[in-house]
Amino acid sequence: MKTTKHYGKKTDIALSLWVKLARAHDTFSHLAAQHIRTFGLTQAQFGAVECLGHLGPMLIGDLTKKHLVSGGNMTVVVNNLEKEGIVERTVCEDDRRACTVHLTDKGKRLFKKIFVPHAEYVVQLASVLTENEQEELGRLLKKLGTGIAKTA
Repeated sequence: MKTTKHYGKKTDIALSLWVKLARAHDTFSHLAAQHIRTFGLTQAQFGAVECLGHLGPMLIGDLTKKHLVSGGNMTVVVNNLEKEGIVERTVCEDDRRACTVHLTDKGKRLFKKIFVPHAEYVVQLASVLTENEQEELGRLLKKLGTGIAKTA
């Protein structure tokens, strides 16, 4: 027999939201990661290639901030992409401690080859919601994220 504890309407609603949000994120993220692996990349590598492909060369620190990962993690990601000839680093003239990362020609070709198919896959995953529902969910998630950040 299933028993459900109740902690009051406000708490029950918030806990239910948390569980649904976590499950949806896990499922969406798992499927997207599986798709990314078909390109021979990790999620972090795909994220770096995508970011550099859309925004152009940037400092490793800026790339780290865009992907909310540690500097050490991004350094490993960039090292591995560099070994594959996908990115190159250039030491900054004004600060020799800093490096700019950019896509090589091979990296640019890879970005062009993989980004659109992955975007189409994300569209397919999101298509269980109408476009209006996707926009509304996006707005609500942004409100939730920025609201939480203000209180933390």
